[in-house]
Amino acid sequence: MSNTPIITPDYKESTESYRQLIGSTGEDLDRPGLLDTPVRAAKAFAHLTKGYHQSIEEVVNDAVFPSTNRELVLVQNIEFYSLCEHHMLPFHGVAHIGYLPDGQVLGLSKFARIVDMFARRLQIQENLSEQIAQTIMDVTGCRGVAVVMDASHMCMMMRGVSKQHSTTRSTAMLGEYQHNNQARNEFLGAVPKRQPAF
Repeated sequence: MSNTPIITPDYKESTESYRQLIGSTGEDLDRPGLLDTPVRAAKAFAHLTKGYHQSIEEVVNDAVFPSTNRELVLVQNIEFYSLCEHHMLPFHGVAHIGYLPDGQVLGLSKFARIVDMFARRLQIQENLSEQIAQTIMDVTGCRGVAVVMDASHMCMMMRGVSKQHSTTRSTAMLGEYQHNNQARNEFLGAVPKRQPAF
């Protein structure tokens, strides 16, 4: 007997979509292992795409503080998980964010929250890097932002070319990082080296 929870209206449509998708494989939706899978999958998908329902104001929550520091601030190894917008398969990795303050700084935990807000959407890594950089620039009014993201993509590892050891690095540079080679080199020199997928 199934212990299926009461499904809120928000999940009804996506639950039915998952039922149809699983059924299209020829699977028996009434077997014990799959009885509750459609609603669990619907709830998981809602979590993986919750970034659509967040605002930057909510995420930052006024955590911008005055500071006289004008040197590089680097927040590194922020893990993230996202879904490829082309195949809806996961990609995951780490983000490294550096910025040059101009009178104010952002609370450290907010970098991770900003990364998550944009990662929890259907994405491509190249756009994700740019969205994070532009948001930090807008929120802090800093002199420059640099973002490096290293990720492994299941759409490249599990299907298609099936290259399990491949990783992708994307960068986004704004403000002083676009034209100040010294600042750019300082940031890139401080960023951890790329690691293999395994």
